[in-house]
Amino acid sequence: MDKNVPPKNRKGLRTGFTTGACAAAAAKAATRCLVKGTMLSEIETTLPNRTRATFALARCERVGTRAICGIIKDAGDDPDCTHGAELIVEVELRTEPGIDIRGGLGVATVTKAGLGLEIGGPAINPIPRRNITEMVEEELAGAPYEGAVVTISVPGGEEMAKKTTNARLGLVGGISILGTTGIVKPYSTAAFKASVMQEIDVAAAGGLRELVLTTGGKSEQYAMALYPHLPEQAFIQVGDFIGVGVRQCARRGIARATVVGMMGKLSKMANGKMQTHAAGSEVDMEFLASLAAELAASAELIASIRQANTARHVLELCREAGLVGITSLVCKKVIEHCRRHAGGTLTIQACLVDFGGALLGRYPEVSE
Repeated sequence: MDKNVPPKNRKGLRTGFTTGACAAAAAKAATRCLVKGTMLSEIETTLPNRTRATFALARCERVGTRAICGIIKDAGDDPDCTHGAELIVEVELRTEPGIDIRGGLGVATVTKAGLGLEIGGPAINPIPRRNITEMVEEELAGAPYEGAVVTISVPGGEEMAKKTTNARLGLVGGISILGTTGIVKPYSTAAFKASVMQEIDVAAAGGLRELVLTTGGKSEQYAMALYPHLPEQAFIQVGDFIGVGVRQCARRGIARATVVGMMGKLSKMANGKMQTHAAGSEVDMEFLASLAAELAASAELIASIRQANTARHVLELCREAGLVGITSLVCKKVIEHCRRHAGGTLTIQACLVDFGGALLGRYPEVSE
C-alpha cells in the first residue's frame, strides 16, 4: 500500500484519513521509538474500522525520555480545513498503567455541554481516543512500561478552527480530533451527490424496492442492526444530501425509503433542510424549542432549549426534564418534508438513533 494514500471509495472518489487516524498512527510510531530505541520513517497502524494503513512520518525525534512523531493529514478528494495539517504526537512512557491522552497546542478545549466530552478536557472524540490507546498499548506489549502520557498538537489548529463551527459549539483554541472509521468520505462534493444517485440507480436496477438512507458510517452500522433482513446494497450513505436521496428513490420507483440518523442531522431535516452540511445549515434551537412547546413543555425547559449548545444537548435537557416524544416528533417532521421534496408515491419512514445505536424515536411507529 502506498504510504499516506487512502483508498478510493466504491464510486472511485479518493477518500482521506481522519485527524484521529493520523494521531493514532503518530502515537504508535512515537511509542515504538521509545520502546525499540530506533528512529522511523513510516508506521503501519490499524484504523478504527480494523483495516491497516501505512503512514509516512513527517518527523521522528527523540528528546530525552520523550519521542515526537508527526504525520501530515491527507483529506482526500474533499479537502477540509485540516487538509495538510501536521498531527504531532509526543509520548512519554511511565511505569504506572494507563494511557493519559492530552491536548496540546492547536487542539480545542471543550467548554460547553452537549458534545459527549468532558468540559475542560481536550476535544478528542471517544473513538480516536480508543484507537490511540490501542495503538500505544500494542507497542507497550512486553515492554517494561505499562502506561504513557500522549500529547497531541496541531500547529495552526487555532486558525484552522476559524473555518469551522467549533467556536459556536464551545470548542476553543483549536480543532477537534475526530473520526469514527479512520477514513474521511467526500460527502460535500458534487461527485458524491452523483455517486448517491448512482448507488440508488444500481439498487433499483437490482430489483430492490426498500432502501435505507443514512447520514454516515455510524448511522449505517446502526441501521443495519435495525433492518437485518435487508441486503448491504439496500443501505445508502447519503451524507448531507437527504434531498438528493429521497428524490432519486422516487424517480427510480423505490417503494419505501427509511431515513436513519442522529439528532443533529435529523433536527435539520425536520426543519426543512434537505442539504444538511454544517456550513450550509445549523441546528435551529428556536425550532427545537417550538417542538418542545408543541409537546406542552415547561417554560423553563423551552428557555433552556433556546440556549442549548447542540441538538444532543437538547436531548439531554428533555431527558432530564422528563419530556418524552420529542424524538418521534422530529421524525414526523422529517417525513413531512421528505415527502414534499420527493413527491410521487414513495413511502418514507424515519428513525432517530443515539450515539450508541439505541432507537430513540420512529415515525410512523409501525410500517404503513
